[in-house]
Amino acid sequence: MTQPQNDGATGSPSAPASDASGPISPGEPGQGAVPPSPPAQPAYQAPVGQRRRGLLIASLVLAGAVLLCGGGGTAAFLALRNTEDGEGAKEPAVAVDDFLTAVYRDRDAKKAAGYVCSDSRDREKLDAKVAEVEKYVASYANPRFRWASPKVDDQTGDRATVSTKVTVITADEKVAKQALRFTVVRKTGWWVCEVA
Repeated sequence: MTQPQNDGATGSPSAPASDASGPISPGEPGQGAVPPSPPAQPAYQAPVGQRRRGLLIASLVLAGAVLLCGGGGTAAFLALRNTEDGEGAKEPAVAVDDFLTAVYRDRDAKKAAGYVCSDSRDREKLDAKVAEVEKYVASYANPRFRWASPKVDDQTGDRATVSTKVTVITADEKVAKQALRFTVVRKTGWWVCEVA
């Protein structure tokens, strides 16, 4: 018995028909075709231009935060590192005279440090200088230290050069002199920063 033709396909209506080109896919018209399901939608993705703009904005905000924090930290460091512990002297010559008194008469490195600017304050060097004076005092009979009133040689703004001559006289009338030149700076007052 012969069955009627069905567009060249033979077989039961429930079985998919095939032709020479291959099996029928669900999206092709024909017998047993299943309507195609919509393609799976990916999660929302912003267009490429919007993603780049968002990345740029985030980068700018991060860079701004780094600059503000870093700039604020740097400003605090610069502001605080130049602060002095006291008031300083009223005049450059007074700063030098107070420093010399602390080193040669009082022989007190801690007191001398109170007349030195924070940038140059080196406790070990001050201790060494006071120890040198102490050794000199122990080596000679009753040495006395004196100096001429410190003289401001040059002053420009907040910086001055001051000079004096320190003289030591021993009980047996031995005399030694040393010319000293000081660089003094003004911050909260006048401070000794260098001795040459």
